[in-house]
Amino acid sequence: MPFQPTNFGLLEEEDSRYETSRVVVLPVPFERTTSYGKGTSAGPAAIVRASQSMELWDEELGSEPYRLGIATLPPFLPEAFDLDEALAELQAEARGHLERGKFLVTLGGEHSLTLAPVRAACEAHGEIGIVQFDAHADLRAEFEGTPFSHASVMRRVVEDGVPTLAVGIRSLSSPEAALVRERRLPVIWGHELPVTPVRFAELLGGLPERVYLTFDIDFFDPSLVPATGTPEPGGGLWYPTLALLRELFRRKTVVAMDLVELAPIGGQPASDFLAAKLIYKCLGYLQESAADRPAVR
Repeated sequence: MPFQPTNFGLLEEEDSRYETSRVVVLPVPFERTTSYGKGTSAGPAAIVRASQSMELWDEELGSEPYRLGIATLPPFLPEAFDLDEALAELQAEARGHLERGKFLVTLGGEHSLTLAPVRAACEAHGEIGIVQFDAHADLRAEFEGTPFSHASVMRRVVEDGVPTLAVGIRSLSSPEAALVRERRLPVIWGHELPVTPVRFAELLGGLPERVYLTFDIDFFDPSLVPATGTPEPGGGLWYPTLALLRELFRRKTVVAMDLVELAPIGGQPASDFLAAKLIYKCLGYLQESAADRPAVR
């Protein structure tokens, strides 16, 4: 039977074999704690489907990022009912790919899942920082009865001792604001967007060399991305965001990333396509940075 690609980018087998691919895409249709709009479990499939209609030549970089090799794995859904145990399952899965030297792209799903690949990246790479593009601080001690809520994921990261830089935050509670002040957590607030790459680079200087990128799609203004469960007005725009991401990959060794909180809207694929394109742009910036530094293994 001839090879029928169903992977990210609709790539041929020679460009998507696991063994030879620098990049591994892991769909994780995980949704347990969403608290307003639902539907993030459909996000990974929608992103992969939209990616299959992308042109693979990048006009900004003058290159084809898929030449890195992009392997797409079957969807991974933890079996455990307990949230802590479910995240441990995902952490073990992520760690296996990171320890093989892969650049892991985790497709969510809700934001709570980020804790697992972040912890896996710490195990595989040692000291890392995390750059968070997001509308929400996600620093609550717990939310709706669980400390593993999507609204608590960055609190767990901070408590793990991982340095952070948050970009685009424009929705948080009073206790979260107090934590930002007390811990002196670096934040670029939503009202400060667009921020210049120069200031962004200055704040990146406070993070370790290796970083993990978590991108909650609600970072963007809802006029660009309405398909998310907790939209907030006043978010990021496309080209200024790309400028920051390119600066991130230039300045730091990004070892893995995720994109979370896409909740597809039937008949309106623009948000799905933007999410897929954003991932592909990041892979282009990874490819560009690889010319200046060896792959982290």
